[in-house]
Amino acid sequence: MKTSLMLPGVMLAVAVLAGCASIPTGPSVAVMPGPGKPFDQFQTDNAICRQFAEQQMGVNPNQVARDQVLTGAATGAALGAASGALMSHGDEGPIGSMAGAGLIVGSAAGANAANVSTMTLQRRYDIAYQQCMYAKGNQIPGYPAMRYVPLPPPPRP
Repeated sequence: MKTSLMLPGVMLAVAVLAGCASIPTGPSVAVMPGPGKPFDQFQTDNAICRQFAEQQMGVNPNQVARDQVLTGAATGAALGAASGALMSHGDEGPIGSMAGAGLIVGSAAGANAANVSTMTLQRRYDIAYQQCMYAKGNQIPGYPAMRYVPLPPPPRP
C-alpha cells in the first residue's frame, strides 16, 4: 500500500522535472558589432537574427524537451509495472515498487534524451543566428570580418 501512495509523489516529481527541461531562448555565442556600426543598429540586427534563428529551428525546443522527459517517464513506468507484474506472480506489493522504479529510471532516461536534443537544437539555433548576424556585417569571433569592396564607377563615355 505504501508504494501505491509513493507513485503520485514520484509522478509529481517527474512533472516538475519536465517543467525544468528547457534551453536558453537566445544565442549562446558571441557576436560583436561590425566596424563602424552603431550599437542601436546592432540591436536591431540582433532582434531580426534571433527571430530568423527561431524560424530556422522549426520547433519549440522547450516543448521538445518536456515531451521527451514525459515520454521517458511514461515508458519507464509501463516497463517497470510490466516487470513487477511478471516477477510478482500476483502479489501486488512489488508491482507498485517496480512501477515507481521504472518511473524514476524512465524519467532520468527521458531527461537525458531531452538534454541531447536541446543541445542539438541550441547548436542549430546558434548557427542560424551567426549566419544572419555575419550577413548583416557583424563580427563573429574566429571568422574574418566581411569586407565590402565597392564596384568601380562606370567608364566615362
